[in-house]
This record gives sequence, C-alpha cells and structure tokens, in this order.
Amino acid sequence: MNENENHSSGIIKKSDLIFAQYKTMYTVLESSLQLSAEQIIETMLDSGLRGRGGAGFPTAKKWQAAASVPAVQRFVICNADEGEPGTFKDKAILRQVPRKVLTGMALCAKAIQATEGYIYLRAEYRNLADELQAHIDIFHEYCDRFKLDFRVKIFMGQGAYVCGEETALIESMEGKRGEPRNKPPFPTEVGYLGKPTVVNNVETFATAMIIFKVGASEYKKLGTPDSRGSKLFSVSGDTRKPGVHELELGMSLYDFVKEFGDGDTKAVQVGGAAGMCVPRREFKNTIIGFEGVPTGGSMILFNSKRSMYNVLHNYLDFFNQESCGQCTPCRVGCQQLLLGTEAVKKGEKDTVYLEQLIRLTETMRIGSKCGLGRSVGNAFNSIVENFKEEILY
Repeated sequence: MNENENHSSGIIKKSDLIFAQYKTMYTVLESSLQLSAEQIIETMLDSGLRGRGGAGFPTAKKWQAAASVPAVQRFVICNADEGEPGTFKDKAILRQVPRKVLTGMALCAKAIQATEGYIYLRAEYRNLADELQAHIDIFHEYCDRFKLDFRVKIFMGQGAYVCGEETALIESMEGKRGEPRNKPPFPTEVGYLGKPTVVNNVETFATAMIIFKVGASEYKKLGTPDSRGSKLFSVSGDTRKPGVHELELGMSLYDFVKEFGDGDTKAVQVGGAAGMCVPRREFKNTIIGFEGVPTGGSMILFNSKRSMYNVLHNYLDFFNQESCGQCTPCRVGCQQLLLGTEAVKKGEKDTVYLEQLIRLTETMRIGSKCGLGRSVGNAFNSIVENFKEEILY
C-alpha cells in the first residue's frame, strides 16, 4: 500500500484499497476458500473490522453469531439501501468494483455455511441492476469452478429510508411493510425467513475481500486500535473536493477540513442527517472514528453563508417524512421537533422551549424502536447547542 505525501492528514490514495482493480480478482476467493470457516472468522477477528454502514458492530462477531446457531439454511444479505443523506459511496463501489463485494459475500457464506445471498439494492440505484447482474453471472461461474455452493440474487428496494435498518430490510424482503422488528432476537438468530442471517453494508463486504488480499496484519497498520483500517467518505457541501475519498480512520476533523474545506468551514455534519454536527471550535478535538465521532461515510461541509436553521429544518422535515410511524416516540417526536423548531423561529415559542425539545430527543432515544428515532437527537442537539443564535434570530 503506497501512502501519499499527505499521510499526516490521514489521507490515502483512493486506488490503494477499495477501488484498486485486480486483474485476477477471484484468485483471492479461490485461495481463501481453502481456509476453514473457523479460519475465515479468525482472520476477520484479527483484522478488527467493524461494520462500515455506520453502526460499527464487529463484523467477525456477526459472522460468528450466525455460524453458531443450529440451522439447515442461512443467508447472506448485502445492504445496498444507501439512504442516508449525503452518502453515495456504496453506489461507487457497486459501479466500479462489484467483484470485491461479491467476494466478500462469498467469504461470509463459507464462514457461516450459507448457500443463498441477496443484494438489497436501493430503488434509486435501479440503473445499476443490469450490469450488476452480469457480474453476478460471472461470479457464479467462479463459484462453480471453486466448488462453492453459493448463489446471489438482486432484491430491489422501494425507496424507504427505514429499510436501511437491517430488520426493516428483512421485513421488506419477506413482502411485508418495511418496519423494524423487536430485538432480540437478532437477525443472526432469526433473520430472513426465520433463518440465521448476516446483513452487512456494501463497503463491509468489499473490505472483507481486501483483508484477505493484503492480510489482517497489514490491514491493521491503518487506522487506530479502536478504528482499524481505512474507510470511504462521501464528501459534499461547501468543499473544493467533492466526491468519494478513501481516508484512514483516526484522523482529526481539523485535518479533514484542512484538506476538503473551502477555507470558511463553520461546521461539518459527520454521518449524515443521523450524525453529529461539529462546529469549527471543536475541529481539533474531534477524531473521525469509533473512539470519537463515527460515520457511515457522509461528510457534509457548511461554510459561513449557510443557515444552520435551514440545515436543521431540512433534516427534521426528512425524518418526519421517513419515520415509518410504527412507534409513538419517533412518529410523534419527529413531528413535534419540526413544528417546535418552526415555532421558535417564528417567535411563537421562547428559548426555553428548545430545552424542552432537547428533553424530547432523549425520550425518543430511549423509547424509539430503531435507529431512526434514536438518532434524530444527534443532529438536533448538536445544531441547537452550537448554533442556537441562528435558530432564534
């Protein structure tokens, strides 16, 4: 892995890992399939890889859990329902290196003894389906050659943000309304069609392939003990370098802004609408990683010309529309946060009311059934606490 001269800012060449094109891509799969299921899981454990969709659950432990449940059938699902505002990295992976994703899925299949896999493709990515299917057909030929009994199908989502949550995704695949399930049991115990199921993000599967390409010890040289490896970031907003960039985890937000900002960055929304809004004064103290501010990949930069009230209003309007309505804390909470913020802006409610809304987000965090309702308070609280004057005036 060749590091460029900007390594001190945590930046790695985009072609180093995720987007590197290998002439013999499936040789990694062939050699890895010589390992036992236990050895595959052990390699993943050693790598320290955590899920790249945002939650950051240790990938190997998820595979291990599914493998340990007695069952005659298990499933592997690639979550390509990339609905977080400001995130578009998974689309780039599926378009440029789908074979890495398929290889990662196959490694998971060998580890948990699954014969069926699915790519849950976001409805807005329908234009990728035909080319992706062509890659899947070739992949199946290699599976036959390597004597791996594993087949992958594409399942088209229908555009619901909540289906990015793994149990709502599974409900959708089963022909039901996309709503989160109660947990436990977790999908690794009772997943798709009631069978043990591993659901991982697109980037997670692609990274699994990379780990078996370069080795766990080499991969661990990147990042920090708490945040191993590199990660793709969807960079947008007021930036001079928009697009998908591969960055080493553990870098400071200050270094990130120095590289991607426009010289007047006053805030960065880390992790999309469900993430944290970090103000300028906290850039140097904020680490991008699981020991600091984790992110599924979305990094939206705002300069001084942006109204943070408008930013917050857009997020609240989004959540209000995307809440599935199943649980009261989220359904009513999203609506009241939106209406309450509008009332404060209009002068119909005083400053104290913002404190009441902050307490409401805590109720939503505790009482909501899934990550949508639990995470609304991230953006709301961080924007209200750091940019209150832009809401009041």
